[in-house]
Amino acid sequence: MTRTLPITKAREDFTNLVDRADKLSDEYVITVNGKPKAVLVSFQELDSMRETLDILSNPKLMADIKEAEEQIERGETVSWAELKKELGW
Repeated sequence: MTRTLPITKAREDFTNLVDRADKLSDEYVITVNGKPKAVLVSFQELDSMRETLDILSNPKLMADIKEAEEQIERGETVSWAELKKELGW
């Protein structure tokens, strides 16, 4: 859940906000004079966003993903058992 709070309130309850961002995945938009200035999110959420941006900004990887999705639509798949057999596992 995303909540907006003024910086004065964020200062008062910072430790609790960090705990909530970490444990409950809450997000906080911090405002100064009513204008958004910063966002508090968990490290895990930030890391996930960065990873997603890396993937989306990689044209080759996006082309590979698109091709894989098309292969699935065409039914060009193998079962887990088939893959293990093919790899000799």
